[in-house]
Amino acid sequence: MAILKVIEVLANSEKSWEEATRNAVKQAAKTVKNIKSVYVAEQSAIVNDNEVTEFRVNLRITFEIK
Repeated sequence: MAILKVIEVLANSEKSWEEATRNAVKQAAKTVKNIKSVYVAEQSAIVNDNEVTEFRVNLRITFEIK
C-alpha cells in the first residue's frame, strides 16, 4: 500500500497556464520526490491595459512517501 501526500502550490507564467503548471512541478521537484500527479484547482490571469500579462494556477501536487 502506498502512502500519498498532497500539497497546495501557487505558480505563475507570462506565457500560459500550462507553463505555470510546469513551473510549479519543476520547482516542487527540487525538494519533493516521487511526484505522481497534479490537479489544477484554479486558474486566473492578471490583466494590464486590456492585455493578459500573467497566468496563475493554484494546484495540488500528489507525491508518494516512501
